Amino acid sequence: MEMITVYHNPKCRKSRAGVQYIQNKGIECTIVEYLKTPFTREQFADLLMKLNMRPADIVRTQEDEYREKLKGKNFTDEEWVTILLENPKLIQRPIVVKNHKAVLGHDVDEIERLLGIIL
Repeated sequence: MEMITVYHNPKCRKSRAGVQYIQNKGIECTIVEYLKTPFTREQFADLLMKLNMRPADIVRTQEDEYREKLKGKNFTDEEWVTILLENPKLIQRPIVVKNHKAVLGHDVDEIERLLGIIL
């Protein structure tokens, strides 16, 4: 059986919409509120690998924290990992994981591709 995990922030409209979309399709998933249950460095590295993205690719650039402290600065991947683990609010959401692949789920087309939903 395939396991679907959604890393979710219930305060985020797009994250709620992604979770709602999956639930409306009748797909069972495990929801992890990553602000309450933070990623370990190993989990985060695994997630980036499944997303096939670099840490800078999943930064929420519209957050005040980013604009005030990080915008325009260059960081290594390792530095970005530390920044994101220390400031998980800066991580785009939801992140939907199925087996060995993951997508940023703020676009339902991405969720559909990952879950193999045919419309």
